[in-house]
Amino acid sequence: MGYAKERGKLEKLLTRTAGIDVYNEKNLAILLDNQEKYSHTVRILKNKEPETFGDLYTNELQAVKEGKKSVKESDSDEDRQTHFTAYKGAIVQALENTIKATLESL
Repeated sequence: MGYAKERGKLEKLLTRTAGIDVYNEKNLAILLDNQEKYSHTVRILKNKEPETFGDLYTNELQAVKEGKKSVKESDSDEDRQTHFTAYKGAIVQALENTIKATLESL
C-alpha cells in the first residue's frame, strides 16, 4: 500500500520546519500550524494501517505536544528559545520517522 500523498505532505512540512531557528511569534505560529497538519496526517495513516503508524501516533505526537507545552510554559526568553528549539526538534524527528515508516510500508 503506497502513501505517496501523505508522504508528500510530510516532506513539505519537513522542508517548511527545517528553516525555523529563532523563537518569535511568527515562527511559533508556523510550528503550531505544522503540528496540526502533522497530527491530521498521522491520524489518517494510523486509521489506514494501525500496526505501522499506531506507535508514531501515540509516541511521536505526544513528544510534539509536550514540546509545545514547554514552550508555552517558559518564563524567560532564554528558556523559551531552548524549549522552542526542542519543540522544533520533536516535530522534525516525528516527521522524519513518519516519512521513513511510509517508505518502509511499501
